[in-house]
Amino acid sequence: MFEAINEGLDGIKGVSEPRSETQVISPPKLLPRKVFFTKGVGRHTDPLVSFELALRDAGIEKFNLVTVSSIYPPYCEIVEAEKGLSELFPGQIVFCVMSRMTSNEQGKRIFASVGAAIPPEPSLNGYLTEYHGYCNGEDVGRHAEESAAYMLKTAFEIEPVRTFNITAEADVEDCTTVVAAAVFVI
Repeated sequence: MFEAINEGLDGIKGVSEPRSETQVISPPKLLPRKVFFTKGVGRHTDPLVSFELALRDAGIEKFNLVTVSSIYPPYCEIVEAEKGLSELFPGQIVFCVMSRMTSNEQGKRIFASVGAAIPPEPSLNGYLTEYHGYCNGEDVGRHAEESAAYMLKTAFEIEPVRTFNITAEADVEDCTTVVAAAVFVI
């Protein structure tokens, strides 16, 4: 079969004979260099539009967002949102850890939070946690931080050098969405 294919390719510039040895090509590593944290609130009668408005409020609506699990990459630099956004382009596929909550229960208060636990050694990964729901008087941002710190402690038996969170809260009117995100820059 390959002989027939190769015969059809004879004479085409750039086509070479197959190699007899095995050739291994390593794919590029998608290891983020930077991360920024952002949050937003959106309200509308339609849940999808509400979500879009929350992304706009957070400044990340122009990207094709791909949610990933909760690992803070080794050697990743935390930057201000404006700095991170300046390195991204509309339509770009952008990886993020996102917490999201949408509700149309008038009178309720909702939240979305991302907590972070940064290890003391930059060569280690840290943890990011997503936490969302209805507010009940709990310090939800602190809960997200403590969850991330627990994951770091149990993974490496070390204490984080720093914990923090980004949390969006809102009273529900119409259909309300809150988002909090750690957005990666590759």
